[in-house]
Amino acid sequence: MGQISERMSKVDTAWLRMDTEANLMMIVGVWSIRPGITLAALRERVAERLLKYPRFRQKVVEDSLVGAQWVADRDFDIARHVVAEAPLPLRGQGRDEVLRERVGELCSQPLDPAHPLWQFQLIEDMGDGSSALIARIHHCIADGIALIAVMLSITDGGKAPPSREPAPAEAHHDADWLLDAFLRPMTNMTVKAIGLTGKGMSRGVDAVMSGTNPMTLPMDSSLEMARLGYQAVSDVAAFALMPDDSPTRLKGKPGAKKTVAWDDGLLLAEVKAVGKALGASINDVLLACAAGAIGRYLADKGEDTAGKEIRAMVPVNLRPLEQAWQLGNRFGLVPLVLPIGIANPVERLFAVRARMNELKGSFQPVMAFGLLSVAGLLIKPVQHAMLNIFAKKATAVMTNVPGPAQALKFCGSTVEKLMFWVPQSGDIGLGLSILTYAGRVQFGLITDTGLCPDPEAITANFAPEFEKLLLLALMMPWERDAG
Repeated sequence: MGQISERMSKVDTAWLRMDTEANLMMIVGVWSIRPGITLAALRERVAERLLKYPRFRQKVVEDSLVGAQWVADRDFDIARHVVAEAPLPLRGQGRDEVLRERVGELCSQPLDPAHPLWQFQLIEDMGDGSSALIARIHHCIADGIALIAVMLSITDGGKAPPSREPAPAEAHHDADWLLDAFLRPMTNMTVKAIGLTGKGMSRGVDAVMSGTNPMTLPMDSSLEMARLGYQAVSDVAAFALMPDDSPTRLKGKPGAKKTVAWDDGLLLAEVKAVGKALGASINDVLLACAAGAIGRYLADKGEDTAGKEIRAMVPVNLRPLEQAWQLGNRFGLVPLVLPIGIANPVERLFAVRARMNELKGSFQPVMAFGLLSVAGLLIKPVQHAMLNIFAKKATAVMTNVPGPAQALKFCGSTVEKLMFWVPQSGDIGLGLSILTYAGRVQFGLITDTGLCPDPEAITANFAPEFEKLLLLALMMPWERDAG
């Protein structure tokens, strides 16, 4: 009897083949859990909750004719995927520093391709009564939004994924609809098929992925159709003609060795207050602080940053949030300009806000999704050459994910901190991750040790950059309530 298999979507195949020696396509996360938990308890929870998602029991088999497939691992052993880490030797270092070193090492170690592409490492005793859970999951399994939903489902009281009937073998090809739309001429009807602008984009994408015929969609006025068509064509041209990114010490050929850092010193309530006072979103404030932290780091290294800008490729979710539990990758990428050379924090914030507003209504996320679909069809050398287009245009990959507002419980204990690091593709050597969790902002950084051996020097600048904005917001005149 042959193995039951499921064809991998072209976008997920692109992420599978994107692995290089320098950049492994793993999403890496750490949970700090207090009081500590045991390996036996973790394995029991994973077996009970995580393995309800069939994908975590499936390995990847590549075939030159049919492409990549998900195949049940008949040799699946939970002990291979949920393992104990030896207590970390402190050697006069702080616990966080030693944990950062271990996470950096694991970011450089590939997952075993003969088995499902994920692994949990548990340090039962961090020496202070807590445990550290390090999770590594290959990007071909799911994107960050989907994995947040998956991880929430394994916490105490977490909601299990909806049960589904086995899908027909060809049903999964629906996820590749954009390949055809991307290759066809960008007619008005194709623009309509890829969806709506702004917040409606994910629902427009979802409508077509569910099989909606674009010819049956209601027609807007000819003026609106012309506007959408012009926007789409303009975005394609802008993406193709975008100049390469500005040179800095953070840009170059990355090596295989990685290092990580994080900071969780910001209170989300204060970020909201500053944003409200300055007429900006939470996202605008956090991105402005990140730009300031990078600019200050480069200036401290002797670089003249005046007037300089760098780009970060920012993921944009293309799936309705109520379907976040579904696995696979459904996001696009937009190139966000970070004004690292603007010293005035308020001026920098307004520049970030203006850049974010320019991206609203853009079709660039959908175009990037289409590029990844095309890349999934190509042989690896051609795919890498194609995807290095992104690397030439950007210095970093940056993601901002909203996490739970309240601290999670796991196996009866509290998840005190939650952090993750985003992988970099091609020759990009810098990854920034922002996560809001339990009223705090977690700012994480993963870097190539040759390009940036001290990412903690960047994360250390994050809170001080915010404090400048906070001070200026407090100094602004406040209008009294009429009464």
